[in-house]
Amino acid sequence: MANGGGGGGGGGSGLRMSSNIHANHLSLDASSSSSSSSSSSSSSSSSVHEPKMNALIIPVTMEVPCDSRGQRMWWAFLASSMVTFFGGLFIILLWRTLKYLWTVCCHCGGKAKEAQKINNGSSQADGTLKPADEKEEVVAAEVGWMTSVKDWAGVMISAQTLTGRVLVVLVFALSIGALVIYFIDSSNPIESCQNFYKDFTLQIDMAFNVFFLLYFGLRFIAANDKLWFWLEVNSVVDFFTVPPVFVSVYLNRSWLGLRFLRALRLIQFSEILQFLNILKTSNSIKLVNLLSIFISTWLTAAGFIHLVENSGDPWENFQNHQALTYWECVYLLMVTMSTVGYGDVYAKTTLGRLFMVFFILGGLAMFASYVPEIIELIGNRKKYGGSYSAVSGRKHIVVCGHITLESVSNFLKDFLHKDRDDVNVEIVFLHNISPNLELEALFKRHFTQVEFYQGSVLNPHDLARVKIESADACLILANKYCADPDAEDASNIMRVISIKNYHPKIRIITQMLQYHNKAHLLNIPSWNWKEGDDAICLAELKLGFIAQSCLAQGLSTMLANLFSMRSFIKIEEDTWQKYYLEGVSNEMYTEYLSSAFVGLSFPTVCELCFVKLKLLMIAIEYKSANRESRSRKRILINPGNHLKIQEGTLGFFIASDAKEVKRAFFYCKACHDDITDPKRIKKCGCKRLEDEQPSTLSPKKKQRNGGMRNSPGSSPKLMRHDPLLIPGNDQIDNMDSNVKKYDSTGMFHWCAPKEIEKVILTRSEAAMTVLSGHVVVCIFGDVSSALIGLRNLVMPLRASNFHYHELKHIVFVGSIEYLKREWETLHNFPKVSILPGTPLSRADLRAVNINLCDMCVILSANQNNIDDTSLQDKECILASLNIKSMQFDDSIGVLQANSQGFTPPGMDRTSPDNSPVHGMLRQPSITTGVNIPIITELVNDTNVQFLDQDDDDDPDTELYLTQPFACGTAFAVSVLDSLMSATYFNDNILTLIRTLVTGGATPELEALIAEENALRGGYSTPQTLANRDRCRVAQLALLDGPFADLGDGGCYGDLFCKALKTYNMLCFGIYRLRDAHLSTPSQCTKRYVITNPPYEFELVPTDLIFCLMQFDHNAGQSRASLSHSSHSSQSSSKKSSSVHSIPSTANRPNRPKSRESRDKQNATRMNRMGQAEKKWFTDEPDNAYPRNIQIKPMSTHMANQINQYKSTSSLIPPIREVEDEC
Repeated sequence: MANGGGGGGGGGSGLRMSSNIHANHLSLDASSSSSSSSSSSSSSSSSVHEPKMNALIIPVTMEVPCDSRGQRMWWAFLASSMVTFFGGLFIILLWRTLKYLWTVCCHCGGKAKEAQKINNGSSQADGTLKPADEKEEVVAAEVGWMTSVKDWAGVMISAQTLTGRVLVVLVFALSIGALVIYFIDSSNPIESCQNFYKDFTLQIDMAFNVFFLLYFGLRFIAANDKLWFWLEVNSVVDFFTVPPVFVSVYLNRSWLGLRFLRALRLIQFSEILQFLNILKTSNSIKLVNLLSIFISTWLTAAGFIHLVENSGDPWENFQNHQALTYWECVYLLMVTMSTVGYGDVYAKTTLGRLFMVFFILGGLAMFASYVPEIIELIGNRKKYGGSYSAVSGRKHIVVCGHITLESVSNFLKDFLHKDRDDVNVEIVFLHNISPNLELEALFKRHFTQVEFYQGSVLNPHDLARVKIESADACLILANKYCADPDAEDASNIMRVISIKNYHPKIRIITQMLQYHNKAHLLNIPSWNWKEGDDAICLAELKLGFIAQSCLAQGLSTMLANLFSMRSFIKIEEDTWQKYYLEGVSNEMYTEYLSSAFVGLSFPTVCELCFVKLKLLMIAIEYKSANRESRSRKRILINPGNHLKIQEGTLGFFIASDAKEVKRAFFYCKACHDDITDPKRIKKCGCKRLEDEQPSTLSPKKKQRNGGMRNSPGSSPKLMRHDPLLIPGNDQIDNMDSNVKKYDSTGMFHWCAPKEIEKVILTRSEAAMTVLSGHVVVCIFGDVSSALIGLRNLVMPLRASNFHYHELKHIVFVGSIEYLKREWETLHNFPKVSILPGTPLSRADLRAVNINLCDMCVILSANQNNIDDTSLQDKECILASLNIKSMQFDDSIGVLQANSQGFTPPGMDRTSPDNSPVHGMLRQPSITTGVNIPIITELVNDTNVQFLDQDDDDDPDTELYLTQPFACGTAFAVSVLDSLMSATYFNDNILTLIRTLVTGGATPELEALIAEENALRGGYSTPQTLANRDRCRVAQLALLDGPFADLGDGGCYGDLFCKALKTYNMLCFGIYRLRDAHLSTPSQCTKRYVITNPPYEFELVPTDLIFCLMQFDHNAGQSRASLSHSSHSSQSSSKKSSSVHSIPSTANRPNRPKSRESRDKQNATRMNRMGQAEKKWFTDEPDNAYPRNIQIKPMSTHMANQINQYKSTSSLIPPIREVEDEC
């Protein structure tokens, strides 16, 4: 159906004749033959263009044998299709009719034979059955053969086999090829004489149709219902396209005809793409279906208009035709379907107009329904639905989970920090929700290193899109502000399961909110922390940081700044911000030590690094010499002078840049011994042992921040000293191995489980208790609040590297309903009390002597239940402001935590009466709540502005730049976001941080807690007691003691070297008064943190020095009057636990048994001025040893002289605890 009927009859524009073609114009007037001959002698060209001549011509050449009369043969082509269709239909119907009649006859004959069988008897029946059986066998054989052929044909055309899929795809491709040939031939006349042997397109079309014929035969054989097969669309297409090709070869003619029906094959386009696994989603399949139906209908209708308009109406002798190209017809159909109808192209024939009447009804409906749906599907396609293309030589990580503007910006700020040296890692974010405009803008700003894809890690297809199998690691972020932490942890655990199921070897670093949910990760078979898998528990680390601040105020701020990447901000003014920001620019790095350090002790190397290399080394990765643990590496923090540096030792450094840490690796004694400028220490020309033995350093996993990740199977353990490394101590040999004082790992103090009723104090009991040097934990929560895991707060305060008398008593003030839910994880820890009440009650706060506490911790379990983020911290802020506004009697006050320090035993130069015992300094009494040491947990960083009313912090200031955070009085969980990137670059950093803040939690202990959800008591053995020999963080006072001479104008470097050489104490920061730089005295007691000051930094007498102290085995013997015995399995009643003070007597059964008599007796004793010595007993009668402590009752006389008495432990008479005699 290319150009108009009669070859060139459509105005002659569609007919292109070469110069050697001679046209014979034959008249088609059937009424008169004379008229025909006269018309043949007329002018050749004028008759073509004259519409009144009633003449139609067929182009004929001498080279092409065609009908000499030039008569059109379109009816022959159409007849071949019609005969084939109706002939086959007739045969099928005839066959069905005969088959039906045969079935009816056989049914009747079967009944007659059955009746004859009954009449003839059994003997004759046997004779007649034999031929019947033979016939049945023949029929069965015939049916079996036909069935086999039918099954074979079905397999050949089925897309369930490879052969079938290839055949189906090939048929579709050839159909599209035949349609393309039609598009080419549509520029020629509708009917023309052509030589098959010279027409290349006709030959190709013939080959295609032969293949279509064979495929039609296979389909016919495989069809179950031949009638419906004959009437289906693909069969009709073959009827009207295949036979005319054979007629063309026979007649040497070409008729464009109905070849446009091949466009209907486009409807199967979506099926073909599904066979090739290209279309997998429902939306994509639906979109391709709509497009294929719309386009095939459009092209097919355009082909019909092209045929009838270029041919004309048969009853008009084809005289009303017009010359239209196929693409003009395509245009006409489009403007018709869209109801635009410009009128520049329109149908002139009656057939064309009649077709347009019906087509505009269906076409308009199709256009109005299909086009909007297609546009909607295209518009709803995922903008970020592509696949990641890996870049050669560049690693990539996948980040998923809680993807928001805040979490992503915090992560990118730390991950892509310039201090990390060269970060050649591409970050691929995967989330099931498309990013908003702000997040999208953030991705565009980092487009060179960041890509975002929309999907879910729970879908293996999406994991394949982001190439998770080739990713260096997968990081899962948690929603820290969710209302249900357990549900959030469950979601992240499911993400881990999905990723590990897809690729078990992928390294995963995930954030967890609750400590108890970490145990579920151990249930995943492919989870292996030795291969780099890590779970960063926010509750564990957050409470661990806060617990360390109870031991050394401000430590939480220092540690948070160390693993966070901060840019250096230079301030010229001599303010506290200047020194604070200089320390903020320091971070934690790892680097292998040079062979020049081999054989030296740790203090020697540490001093050399600090003085010469300007580096602070705080820990090393040590490989034990024992055969049993030779392959196990452990991190030792300030191990002492008994340990020698080995070859290939990994050091942990505090420095401001990764390039600075390289000095420890490049240092050469021969080349750099006389260099004073550390910047000149670079790689020298000496042949290093590291170069000769590259396997020692395992450089294949060099980290971007100057450290290395451990090779698989050699991940470092938490800090546990080798028993052979511990100095000899006779005290260990004298320990009673039959007494349970510590947990089974020897890392924490332990006691037998206690009922919560035994530790509950009433307000009157707490008021009569002499509480000092204790820790007050103000907690907001109720029966419906999510658990925050108070065990993580108590465990660092009960670490075994403290002696029993050094443990600070912990008093919880809060809802008893909430604390009962937490008590199951706390009942194995000694020195714990509970005061039911509310932290907003000043009466409860005064009852626990909050003005005498070493630290007040304010926590809330209700923070995430509020939609308004600005109100999430309202309870903590109100409690903090309430405490700060309290006033106290100026005569009451013994200790002040923000000015306390630790002095190693034997360092005090003054008399015992005037020197601090174990470094507990005596400061002026606290008269206002502002001076009470407080640390407040915040959820929203911007709420830090409400904690201090007298500071000048801008509301938009980052958290680490605010005064409360710099002073260590505020802590937000957001600072822990930096641990994700820090752990990726160096997994040893997380191990070190966890060792410092958890008090020594190990993977073995976590597995034990996962099994029993509680600490298990263990007997004291040399192996478990050896675990006590580990460092702890403390604060050293310069006001008095052996370092007092350096406190007044001395250099920090001299203090560092003296403390390291003399006492194996490693100093790493200063806790200084905020107004210490002012020339005029100030009453402000606020302090701020200075991290790793330089050697020449000047000290002031009021400074407190952060240091890592060695465990002192003799500290337990420093008090001859203190003893520690274990709990037995027996438990006392609540009545006996309420005794406040008991006189020293051997007749314990004669104790008062009623609460009223005991309270009366206690009140009488408290009013006696002459009684200065009291004795308290332990919980269990069988293991009770009296503890003699010099105290004064709370009286007016005592209030005037309270500063003369030194109290170094928490005295809680109602709670009878065991003490450590070690």
